[in-house]
Amino acid sequence: MIKLVAAAALAAGLFSPISPSAHAAPGANNGTWSVELVTESGLCNARYTYALAIREGQVRLVSGEAGARVSGHVGADGSVGLAVTTGTASGTGTGRLQAGTGSGTWKVATLCSGHWTARRRNDRTAQAD
Repeated sequence: MIKLVAAAALAAGLFSPISPSAHAAPGANNGTWSVELVTESGLCNARYTYALAIREGQVRLVSGEAGARVSGHVGADGSVGLAVTTGTASGTGTGRLQAGTGSGTWKVATLCSGHWTARRRNDRTAQAD
């Protein structure tokens, strides 16, 4: 359970120091994103990979363990804020997306923390919803 929360938080936490234009078009980050979370400290697995979909600023989990919930938002400037819960564990992620890539940090309470990176997949499935 901690593994999923950490992975989803990182994936969802989708993103950090890259700074896109504050005037980006709404939906500029729409699509499916592959996210990799790397644990830097704590009790979580070393690495997780997830898929997230973004549509008009809203984030949802595409692949992951059953029972996980991801909620979050991507701003017009690419800033990302996410919350992930699974069972009784919860985590957060923050960062930034720009031009098909992203990075940031994630944390699951006092259990573990790390950084994440993201890359937009070639498909734009999230726009078709």
